[in-house]
Amino acid sequence: MICKTEEDVRDIVKDTEVSFVQFWFTDVLGILKSFAVTPSELGEGLTEGMGFDGSSIEGFARIEESDMIAKPDPTTFQFLPWRPGDRPVARVFCDILQPDGSPYEADPRYVLKRMLKKAADQGYTFNVGPELEYFYFANNEEPRVIDKGGYFDARPLDMGSDLRRETIFALQDMGIQIEYSHHEVAPSQHEIDMRYDEGLKMADKTMTLRIVVKEIARKNGFYATFMPKPLFGENGSGMHTHQSLFQGESNAFFDANDKYNLSAVGKCYIAGIMKHAREMAAITNQWVNSYKRLVPGYEAPVYVSWARRNRSAMVRVPMYKPGKEQATRIEFRSPDPTCNPYLAFAVMLAAGLKGIEENYPLPDPVEEDIYDMDEAARAEAGIDSLPGNLFEAIGEVEKSTLVRETLGGHIFDKFVENKKIEWNCYRTHVSQFEIEKYLPIM
Repeated sequence: MICKTEEDVRDIVKDTEVSFVQFWFTDVLGILKSFAVTPSELGEGLTEGMGFDGSSIEGFARIEESDMIAKPDPTTFQFLPWRPGDRPVARVFCDILQPDGSPYEADPRYVLKRMLKKAADQGYTFNVGPELEYFYFANNEEPRVIDKGGYFDARPLDMGSDLRRETIFALQDMGIQIEYSHHEVAPSQHEIDMRYDEGLKMADKTMTLRIVVKEIARKNGFYATFMPKPLFGENGSGMHTHQSLFQGESNAFFDANDKYNLSAVGKCYIAGIMKHAREMAAITNQWVNSYKRLVPGYEAPVYVSWARRNRSAMVRVPMYKPGKEQATRIEFRSPDPTCNPYLAFAVMLAAGLKGIEENYPLPDPVEEDIYDMDEAARAEAGIDSLPGNLFEAIGEVEKSTLVRETLGGHIFDKFVENKKIEWNCYRTHVSQFEIEKYLPIM
């Protein structure tokens, strides 16, 4: 279904007897927020937006500045496939505005739109294709797996195939093109990959995929989680993010005459991602649990490096279709699927563009297994590490001019404040591990 205008939305709502339209947006952390509007109020809501109290939304306004407006983007109107029936329910993504109609600086969607405009002003379209990994569990109270399958396993080891199948049909009904899906390495771990799209559309699709995966699992009596590391001793869930810049129909990353098929623009973009990776980590890996995934030995990249085939590198230039212009892209492997996609895509793009603007030099690729290198060998090769925990990541982002300028001062300060509170709660918590290890001997 394709909607382009407010009139299109009104006509569809009337013709299909929609019962409610959910207005969707996110807080600073990427948590989905929603309220429902009845058809009788939708006309005014589409034209002028709907007011709400922003002081109760994480990272939004102070109490004395709390009046916000959610203004729907009619091009994002879609039916919710898990709410079928005679009176269907639809959703639409919203931009958050000030009462005077100007964009609200703490709206994550606006942050990405602002960065995309910067790229467009330089002649670039930013394309993104994330691969989201997640787990199916028996319930949301304990991480009890529903299968013992591994990478690319099929039935009977893969017991989530029907859930993935139903999820993909639901996503397709919402206009989201899926390239493929499969069982991942860990027990009960799965992956769904969307076909690449323009940055803002893909951020909306990423939010949609996360809720659709969860809703289809819930409908079938299971629980789906994008938690980066829910199982001790098993691989965690990442969000490998494929990205490229296009100039019209031409891929700005491609050079047929280069030995890596990478243009100078592509090389500088990679160099930008690498140079700013440590300071971006708090945005791309924003939770305490994110850093339980980013440890050596579980396929998650922890070392700042790039390669073509080496999956221990943080950035990879996939070699599936070497020499094909449209397929040339980079794959940023450290982000996880619980990030705020609007902010994460914005800082990735900002880092890449900074690399292009400043002509950052790209070091040689590292094709050997970095996990097998000792600390001295990594130092000799100039390979840095990503932050080892959220506290270290907070320290890095606090020093970052790039991230502050990308997010804007309001979101930046609110985000850092929230992460410091999270770290303080974590570091003062007494875990079951400590009770079992120390109580009997102390």
